[in-house]
Amino acid sequence: MSDGWDWNRPGLDDEDDQNETEPGGDAPGGWPEDESRYGRHSPRGWEDDEPDADSDPPGDWPESPSWPPSGYGNYGDYGYRRQQELPLAEPEAERYPPSRTRDPLARLFPGLPRGVRVTLDWILTIAGAILIVLALKQWVINPYRIPSSSMEPTLNCAKPALGCLGNSSDRVLACRICLDFRSPHRNDIVVFNTPSEAALKCGEGGTFVKRVIGLPGEWVHEDHKGFIHIRGPDSKKWVKLKEPFISAKDRLADSQHFGITKHVPPGQYFMMGDNRSQSCDSRTWGSVPRNKLIGIVFFVYWPPDRIGFR
Repeated sequence: MSDGWDWNRPGLDDEDDQNETEPGGDAPGGWPEDESRYGRHSPRGWEDDEPDADSDPPGDWPESPSWPPSGYGNYGDYGYRRQQELPLAEPEAERYPPSRTRDPLARLFPGLPRGVRVTLDWILTIAGAILIVLALKQWVINPYRIPSSSMEPTLNCAKPALGCLGNSSDRVLACRICLDFRSPHRNDIVVFNTPSEAALKCGEGGTFVKRVIGLPGEWVHEDHKGFIHIRGPDSKKWVKLKEPFISAKDRLADSQHFGITKHVPPGQYFMMGDNRSQSCDSRTWGSVPRNKLIGIVFFVYWPPDRIGFR
């Protein structure tokens, strides 16, 4: 009778199963000692399954390939070199060639001491900066200070001088190089050297700053209300100028020039100040030749509250 929990187990009364033995059942450990089948050792020694090193491989095994394979170069072809072929330590000067110095004085005068080169470098730097500034002032841009009230309120002079409205004089930049590319336009503010008549009739000369009113060949007329009229060289019609930078009060304050008419010679320009009653200008001493012009004022750089283009 079989146990209920092991229904697959053969019954004890099955004689065929009792007489049947497992292979190797009589051997110690349950394995036969047949060396012809499993070798000299137990199957647990898996290392004996591999052929001996001195035995010939089976005929169907490929021979071990040689290294490196044929068709490939040696290690040297790939940047590798044997230790005995590596070069000995080279001198520092040979491995690292001296770099060229960026100091031009050191290249020109390699024998000079470093202290002398530094001193010369500073002297040349300062001298070069001065030359650049002088060149800019001579040919490009020049700064000027406004000393009088003739251009108020466009350009301020400092109180308490007569007619001045500013707490300090305006500092302006005049473009000198601009006159090399174009002639002055009407209403440009220009710095110029005054004709000799200015010193005689106004008591002062030198460098003035005024606004261009009349161009070469034109006629300039000031009416009895202080307005300016222009007539072209080949025209018979007078054109009244628009001058928003002058107030009605300032126009009427300059009555001594009412009714004048001036002709501007070819190659010259008629200059007037915005503060007409305080301006000694071309109405008094005549027009300014083209070669007397210095530059066109375009910017006020001082004081800070006055910075801007003009």
